[in-house]
Amino acid sequence: MASSAVIGWRILFLLLGCTMVATLVYTIATDGSPFRTELLSRLMVALLIDFYLNVIVIATWVCYKESNWIAAATWIVFLVCLGSVATCAYILWQLWQLSSQESFEDIMYNVLIKDTNKNGVQQHGKHSNVMIAKIAFGAMGCLMVVTLAYLFSNGSPFRKELYTPWMVATLIDFYINGTALSAWIFYKEESWLTALVWIVLFIIFGSASTCSFIVKELFKLNSEDPAYVILFKNSNRSERRYERTLSS
Repeated sequence: MASSAVIGWRILFLLLGCTMVATLVYTIATDGSPFRTELLSRLMVALLIDFYLNVIVIATWVCYKESNWIAAATWIVFLVCLGSVATCAYILWQLWQLSSQESFEDIMYNVLIKDTNKNGVQQHGKHSNVMIAKIAFGAMGCLMVVTLAYLFSNGSPFRKELYTPWMVATLIDFYINGTALSAWIFYKEESWLTALVWIVLFIIFGSASTCSFIVKELFKLNSEDPAYVILFKNSNRSERRYERTLSS
């Protein structure tokens, strides 16, 4: 039997997913197809870049989670095509796969970690991908900063006429994905005040803040560490007896 906390998380992401489905149905019914060139205003282009940079972050976790590359590729296609609907569906799937014991332990840890690593000791090989991750997420953050500069170079984007039905739908999609990322940030940060600051930065600056947070966490790792350990807070790493085991 699942814990009340797990049930609460399931209800939250079920409601968020249903909200996005309802938003898509309503917007298609009232405003037609989203594949129209007139919808691609400067603000919409910036928002789409912001949206898909966060999708890359979520897709990276999916690639780590899934042992089968076909399953990972399928979920990534869903993320690209369906956005936060796929995010909510994937998180719900992970929550439903928790055992009764895991649902009463650290829920976030058990949802985040790859199933084959749930024995408590994670090992890795000779080569670390931390530097590659720093470069990749640093570049993504810089791209979003440049995009924001491009957006504001044409004046304020906060004008009523820019907020078309599809713009509003995309914003809802963006912030539902943001809810999942914010939950992870809140889990990661030892101080709730620091977590709140990062979440506010995310709300204001979007994926630029997401990438900054990830790069910050990557710089806390040693060069021998695998990049995926940034998923977990420090207490989890020690409790689960994370070992730096170099293969010869």
